[in-house]
Amino acid sequence: MTKTTITPFDPARYLQDEEDIALFLEAAAEEAIDANDNNILLQAINTAAKARGIMQVAKDAGVSRESLYKSLAPNAKPRFDTITKVLHALGVQMTFTAKPPQTAEKP
Repeated sequence: MTKTTITPFDPARYLQDEEDIALFLEAAAEEAIDANDNNILLQAINTAAKARGIMQVAKDAGVSRESLYKSLAPNAKPRFDTITKVLHALGVQMTFTAKPPQTAEKP
């Protein structure tokens, strides 16, 4: 009987450029909103930062490596300006769209 080895999936390995990161973060933001869970988006930003290199992202964002780790830790409450600096360092930006109109439920 042969033994199968499974390696953990690391999405950071597949985030090759800004377009990949933007699509990844967009999907994570939608999921975070649907689940009402900010940790989903923080984890995705953390994954993107790892793909680019934590040290480089911290430097480009003008924050320390330790501060970046703390800001992106589970249940962290990072300042909005920290997140925008990190997103800028990742080469992405936020965009907003109107929500589709809600349809009334039929009784």
